[in-house]
Amino acid sequence: LTPLLAIDFQVGRTGAITPVAKLQPVKLAGTPVKNASLYNADEIQRLDLHQGDWVYVEKGGEIIPKITGVELSKRAPHASPYLYATHCPECGTALIRKEGEAVHYCPNDSGCPSQLIGKIEHFIGRKAMNIDSLGGKTAEGLFRKGLITTYADLYSLTYDQLLGVDIESVEDGEVKRRTLQEKTVKNILAGIEASKSVPFEKVLFAIGIRMVGETVAKKLAAHFVSIDALAAASVNELTGVHEIGDKIAEQVVQYFADTENLKCIQKLRDAGVQLISEHKPALKLSDSLAGKTFLVSGVFSISRDELKGLIEAHGGKNVSSISKSLSYLIAGDKMGPEKLKKATDLQIHIISEDELMQMIRPN
Repeated sequence: LTPLLAIDFQVGRTGAITPVAKLQPVKLAGTPVKNASLYNADEIQRLDLHQGDWVYVEKGGEIIPKITGVELSKRAPHASPYLYATHCPECGTALIRKEGEAVHYCPNDSGCPSQLIGKIEHFIGRKAMNIDSLGGKTAEGLFRKGLITTYADLYSLTYDQLLGVDIESVEDGEVKRRTLQEKTVKNILAGIEASKSVPFEKVLFAIGIRMVGETVAKKLAAHFVSIDALAAASVNELTGVHEIGDKIAEQVVQYFADTENLKCIQKLRDAGVQLISEHKPALKLSDSLAGKTFLVSGVFSISRDELKGLIEAHGGKNVSSISKSLSYLIAGDKMGPEKLKKATDLQIHIISEDELMQMIRPN
């Protein structure tokens, strides 16, 4: 039980608004907790949160802090209920809530600072362009300084622009400053240059089309081969790709209909970023896993990408989420308990890395 100090509304790279409860720090499972996601407006209404409330907090699956209820005996007689934000806390744009969705959005995707920063941070991430020499805080600092406004602007940065720049970032409520020195600048520029050789499927994931995650990006890159062919595809052509539904197709078409997005793609093209697949034929070793779907989760003796490659080489398919149609969950060390529970509830076959190897081992 701990006091609820405030509710902040955070803006993600897609414009989705996430309300976050700010708590007086309380220790749970050995670590201090001071924030808890409230997910959406429906959750705030369900909990009936009022200013000054004392709330019960627990860790879902012993990992994610969440508010489970309110201690009404501690509520002040005339406490005001928390109202959901009506406008974006970053840019002031009126929020929208799409039919059938629980989340509110800021529609100002080309002018909202939080969304633009989020898109840049996503672009440089390990699973995307992997520009680890830059880092999210530095990228945010460059944006705040006006040196970049989109992820494509990274490829126009020069040594002289970056050397000696003072970067400000906010960490745990404190403003921290640092100056970019020669070694850091060289590392940043080297990382940006190296990202030009990242394969097309990762570039497609990196540019941040809504609902296009790693798996979908891989399917689209393999089918359309180039960014130009994908940009020219209709909804019908997109839904003709295996496991690409109407909603994903509509998001892809909408992305390439935006002139600002097309300008970013042109800048990537001019910089020499890979916008065409390498046409490498998939390695085929056997059909021992044909017709079966797999979800890889956790830490293994080899990388998850290598494990997924083995599955595909033996005819299996990798998926990104748990559903009733999933054939096997391959569970490694440090796997999330929520995912394990969901798989157990749906009676999904849960196997180890060794058991997968036995399935693909020649008789």
